[in-house]
Amino acid sequence: MTVEAGQPETGQLSVAGLGALQPSTLPPAAPRPNPPQPAAPAAPQPAAPADDDSRAARPGPVRRPLGGLGRGALGRAGRAALLATGRQPVPDAIEPIVQAHRRHHPQADIGLLGRAYRTAEASHRGQTRKSGEPFITHPLAVTMILAQLGAGTTTLVASLLHDTVEDTEVTLDQVSADFGPEVAYLVDGVTKLEKVDFGAAAEAETFRKMLVATGDDVRVMVIKLADRLHNMRTIRHMKPASQARIAKVTRDVLIPLAERLGIQVVKAELEDIVFATLHPEEHARTRALVAAHEADHDTLLQPFAEALGRQLAEAGVPAEVTVRPRHGVSVHRVMVKRSGAAGRDGLPQGLHPADFGRVLVVVEENADCYAVLGELHTCWTPLPGEFKDFVAAPKFNLYQSLHTAVAVDGEVVEVLVRTRQMHLVAETGVVALGDPHQPGGQPAGQPATGQPAGQAGGQSAGQSGGQGPRDELDRTDPARPGWLSRLLEWQQETPDPDAFWSTLTAELAGDREITVVTESGETLQLRAGASCVDAAYLIGEETGHRCIGARVNGRLTALSTTLEDGDVLGILTEGGGGPDQPGAAVGAEPSGPAPEWLAYARTPGARLAIERWLADHPAGAPVVRTGPSAEQPAPPGPPAAGRGAAPVAVAGRPGAPVRLARCCTPVPPDEVTGYATKGGSVTVHRTGCPAGERMRAAGRGPLGITWVPEAVPPSGYRVTLRAEALNRPRLLADLTAVMSAEGIGIVSAEVEPPQELRVRHTYTIELPTAGTLPLVMRAMLRVSGVYDVCRPQPEGAGNADDPSGPGVRPSWGIHGRSAAFPEV
Repeated sequence: MTVEAGQPETGQLSVAGLGALQPSTLPPAAPRPNPPQPAAPAAPQPAAPADDDSRAARPGPVRRPLGGLGRGALGRAGRAALLATGRQPVPDAIEPIVQAHRRHHPQADIGLLGRAYRTAEASHRGQTRKSGEPFITHPLAVTMILAQLGAGTTTLVASLLHDTVEDTEVTLDQVSADFGPEVAYLVDGVTKLEKVDFGAAAEAETFRKMLVATGDDVRVMVIKLADRLHNMRTIRHMKPASQARIAKVTRDVLIPLAERLGIQVVKAELEDIVFATLHPEEHARTRALVAAHEADHDTLLQPFAEALGRQLAEAGVPAEVTVRPRHGVSVHRVMVKRSGAAGRDGLPQGLHPADFGRVLVVVEENADCYAVLGELHTCWTPLPGEFKDFVAAPKFNLYQSLHTAVAVDGEVVEVLVRTRQMHLVAETGVVALGDPHQPGGQPAGQPATGQPAGQAGGQSAGQSGGQGPRDELDRTDPARPGWLSRLLEWQQETPDPDAFWSTLTAELAGDREITVVTESGETLQLRAGASCVDAAYLIGEETGHRCIGARVNGRLTALSTTLEDGDVLGILTEGGGGPDQPGAAVGAEPSGPAPEWLAYARTPGARLAIERWLADHPAGAPVVRTGPSAEQPAPPGPPAAGRGAAPVAVAGRPGAPVRLARCCTPVPPDEVTGYATKGGSVTVHRTGCPAGERMRAAGRGPLGITWVPEAVPPSGYRVTLRAEALNRPRLLADLTAVMSAEGIGIVSAEVEPPQELRVRHTYTIELPTAGTLPLVMRAMLRVSGVYDVCRPQPEGAGNADDPSGPGVRPSWGIHGRSAAFPEV
């Protein structure tokens, strides 16, 4: 076990080969001029921060070879040996790149890098950058960044050539012929579009092109990020207006993309340089705070790291414990957070010693992570609510770690615990996963085992040496993360460059994603702040158009509800999606989204789908049909002789006047009972009606009643129906429209105030025949949002004695399998 200190939070790595890629802690507010450059192109120092061109990655210790030969003599002897074998020596300019590359890929084909360098150097010869440096220093610096990240040989070859097609006479066909179609694809992906052809839309369309290319090969965006990192390191040579414009694009697009790809070392340095460019005064103030803290003796984090290291050694847990200082922007964010929160004295808080860094514990196995956590929480007091397990549930950008915080001498110290492989992925993201198109690719940074030494000589540019088979249980797909798939989907629907750019920046503005699990077990990745509507459209556009409600963690909720990480979601949809859905009209068009949905749709995919539907279905006044529809013929009416005849026959009282009770609205084939009233007439009640029971209790004897077939009262049968539904706009209009379409008359309608997103509609209607009742109930049940239709009993009566009409299936309401909608 080793205890180290002074490593920056997102730059210096303990894994061999990545230590040289160290982002600047804080670049200065005032840039310094470049030192004089030699005439011949020299190997760049891409690891040097933006504020000091003289700082460079420090090489490892030099060992004197046997025989007393110096480095120069040994190099000349090696080149002579290579010439004797017929192989060209590695150019001196790429020797640092080769050394960095071989740390990760010992068996890589270095000859390809030499060929690519010679092509790039010959193509860019005579060109210079704004700083006055030879142009070839730029592709060399970009390639060095990628080599330090652990990128494969193909990626390095493409990065050396990435500006040849854009800025020289070299064509893509030549690149493809000399280095293969894979390298040509990567070069084409990062090549900018000409302003002559696209005008002001060139930048937006260039990013669209890069995103599409990244969808097939994520290495396109990795090369672009390395390219932008070196350009930002030298941004001081640009005009102030250009500096601001480039920094804003980097802030709004490229830094979020680096975050989503998990390349934290690049993201951190880009953030610091953008911060210094756009906010020099705040940057200078933060830099002064960091410098003052570094000048003081560390009396908190380093002693705690040493104590934790001793405790883990005693417990038998092998681990490296280091103190990782925060980079500039991270410190500034903590400072802003502190200044906005009042302390115990009511005044804004300043930075605490623990705010300048965190403690990192790197272990060997996953189980050791939890062993470290146990020791931490046993020996120090953990803070409630600060523990987060990203090992069992990784972030959307593949990040894995255990996060916790403990109290140490009255201060809160944050601790990160992860394995070596987790640490590598946390720093370099998708680059650590290896070549996405290499079958059996092994994550970068892991040396090859058991590969013959001579095998590397036969590899092509698309094969990075030193890679073994990948774990069969590894289901990661670095070439197509979920967020990237969503970007590729909605970008096809936004041909306008301005709309694409604004939508892209808005989508990338959310720097956090959440995971939602559907009730069927499907996992959904959504941006933070997404609503149930966003989830419905992520499942499918048809599901979104048909959704009528949602259930979050078992509770019915509005579609506008904002989802939280870990929520269990059920999307409730109307019928009509297929013949297997009960009560659904096969192929029926969905009712579609309401314009109000745009107010709480957060994802571009949902917004574009809603806007497209609203454009195709312009809003208009709801049309309430008062007769049968063209597709649905009117139900057959009764024979002329039956209209106006008494609907029932009273045993022992032929010809007696009959009246159907309005309290229970009996309709054939209900079981009914008659009671004699004043004047010799008979009132017919449904069996079990409270009013009829009161008449029986008052001494009126029941009379036997039978329905007369095909007989209809003069005004038809009056019936009361109750519809239970999820509240939504246009529900009343849709229900009255479907009832009118069945050829019935609506006597009255009552809508109760919504409660818990549910609403109850009660209608009194007149039926031309008793057989119309089941047709009307089915039609009402098919309306979007309606989950139950029934005939209510008068107050005090239950539904047990109220059988449904023939052919009407029972409905169990919202707590059971809905009659109107399936669950997604």
